[in-house]
Amino acid sequence: MKATAEKVAKNTVVLEIEVESERFKEAVDKKYRELVRKVNIPGFRRGKAPRIIFERYYGKEALLNEAVEALIPEAYLDALKETGVEPIATPDVEITQMEEGKPVVFKATVEVKPEVTLGAYKGLEVEKPPVEVTDEDVDQEIERLRQRYARLVTLDEGVVAKGDIVTIDYEGTVDGKPFKGSQATDRSVEVGLGFLVEDFDEQLLGMTVNETKEITTRLPDDYHDKDVAGKEAVFRVTVKCIRRKELAEVDDDFAKDVSEFDTLDELRADLRHKLEIAAEKRAEAAVREAVVEKAAAAAEVEIPERMIDARVESMTQEMLRPALQQGLAPEDYFRLTNTKPDELKEKLRPEAERSLKRELVLDAIARAEGLEVSEEDLTGELKRIAEFYRQDLDRVREVLTERGELDGVKRRLLRNKAVDLLVEHAQIK
Repeated sequence: MKATAEKVAKNTVVLEIEVESERFKEAVDKKYRELVRKVNIPGFRRGKAPRIIFERYYGKEALLNEAVEALIPEAYLDALKETGVEPIATPDVEITQMEEGKPVVFKATVEVKPEVTLGAYKGLEVEKPPVEVTDEDVDQEIERLRQRYARLVTLDEGVVAKGDIVTIDYEGTVDGKPFKGSQATDRSVEVGLGFLVEDFDEQLLGMTVNETKEITTRLPDDYHDKDVAGKEAVFRVTVKCIRRKELAEVDDDFAKDVSEFDTLDELRADLRHKLEIAAEKRAEAAVREAVVEKAAAAAEVEIPERMIDARVESMTQEMLRPALQQGLAPEDYFRLTNTKPDELKEKLRPEAERSLKRELVLDAIARAEGLEVSEEDLTGELKRIAEFYRQDLDRVREVLTERGELDGVKRRLLRNKAVDLLVEHAQIK
């Protein structure tokens, strides 16, 4: 196969592709074997009609057309690999030669990734955030452990306080009528987390077990039931149970209960070490973010609108995915979040353009520096993915190949190498 690429506009390339006659003949033979099993031809069992009879009945031109239609996508992908063209949309195809015994020739006009004019990307000055862990940071981690391992104690008497877990029944009305989501039985609420509306929790404070009280509050403007959003609601609430967290004393016994350490000093030292590691990782991530941002700012690239539109659509679908997995339709998501599809896409557009520019600049740096992803690099990443999902390495490679996602893994690794290079040559303060 022969393929040439000619740039005809800023981001448009015409590929001229010639597929050898032998490959065309193989495609025609394959299409004949496929179609002859599906077409009923009088006087012959299905699949048994001779080629010449089939062509007279089905049409020779129609057979050649179907063979070419099957051949073009494969030949187009081969041409992309041969020429290094990176398309951002489906091509417009024009067949210029299709005769039996001759090569198939066609043109593919396609919009491609824009060219990047790199600015300075070595010696960039960036600041690394200080890696500092204070005693207060360690104290906060100790408090989180206390909260995590707290014991819930049911109160026989006493009043609701902030942080209590209360079980309640409630019925709500607006203008004397119930509304969607206004009733519940045996609902557990942690007081202080802003249950339902902001001031609802506050009005639970001071209540006792089996006490019933009317709570008046204003529903949020973005409440999911638009008929009552922003209106005043009255809830009749009964407290059925109060449970309170019993926090352990912070001592050596506490350390033994929540960790593998025998003393509180050992636990604090371990927590400090982990916080320092996390702080170092955050600082390194900040440096990587900064060098990419500076390299992108120094570069020039005009991103096609179609490319930005595609990224915005991808980001939108990513945001919708959790809702769809829970059985919500897209329109339900937009209704519950009080947004419109066009508004969301417009909001995502600046980030889409920013992320695309960063990726294009990193790709350009990788090309300029001759960076490559070795088979060892790829295998190492696939092993990491396999371990994360607890899958067999070969199966992970097979699935990613089937989904066409293996090249995406390679691109991510190559961009990481470009970032590594930026960091290596940066002036870090």
